[in-house]
Amino acid sequence: MSVLSDLSAALQSGAVEVVDLTAPLSAQTPVLELPAEFGQTANFELDEISRYDDRGPAWYWNNFRTGEHTGTHFDAPNHWVSGKDLDDVASVPVRRLIGPAAVLDFTAEAAADPDFLVELDHIRAWEDKHGDLPDGGWLLVRTGWDARAHSQEQMTNADASGPHTPGLSVEAARWVADESPVVGMGVETVGTDAGAAAGFDPMFPCHSMLMGNDKYGLTQLQNLAHLPATGAIVIAGPLPIVTGSGSPARVVALVER
Repeated sequence: MSVLSDLSAALQSGAVEVVDLTAPLSAQTPVLELPAEFGQTANFELDEISRYDDRGPAWYWNNFRTGEHTGTHFDAPNHWVSGKDLDDVASVPVRRLIGPAAVLDFTAEAAADPDFLVELDHIRAWEDKHGDLPDGGWLLVRTGWDARAHSQEQMTNADASGPHTPGLSVEAARWVADESPVVGMGVETVGTDAGAAAGFDPMFPCHSMLMGNDKYGLTQLQNLAHLPATGAIVIAGPLPIVTGSGSPARVVALVER
């Protein structure tokens, strides 16, 4: 049998499970909040065209309005000024949308400290146990933040001092962008950077460094708890929006059981 025939049979038998990593997209989907002086992304909205009525007796359909970076979404390199001359989301090679996953679990640390930062030593410790990060793959950071996906307030976790969500330190972000073999990073939080990253130097280092190094981001992922530390395959499906800086995406993982 061919490799694809074997895969098809494994999917049919359940030997390979398809795990949905995508948060449902609705008007209640949390969005990134920027300071008031900056432009804001739109919440998801449906505008009904017809629903089996005089506007269209046999069909139901909608227009929708949303931001490119709403819900589970894909960050293309041109999303950030450091990658402004690199690919838009429609130009990302499709081969790079599929790759192996390394899942790093920091749920306990994030539960104890919402401002927890993944340091390079944490990544090195994971590699000592599981091997190098996968070439052409994804670094997925599990923090348990997907449990907050139905609440804007809980997802951003903001107070008078700003949002408090976990993420990568500057040193770790620089290493992932400059030296690691992965094509991108995925998180459960509303954006790839920590909530306090506006105060880092450089600010928003995951965005700045990953985008500037022709790498990608995946955000608001769910169900990372169902993935092993190694061995899963991630398939990311953003819309190919011409000149777009990103897109809501359906993201799934293939897991051998």
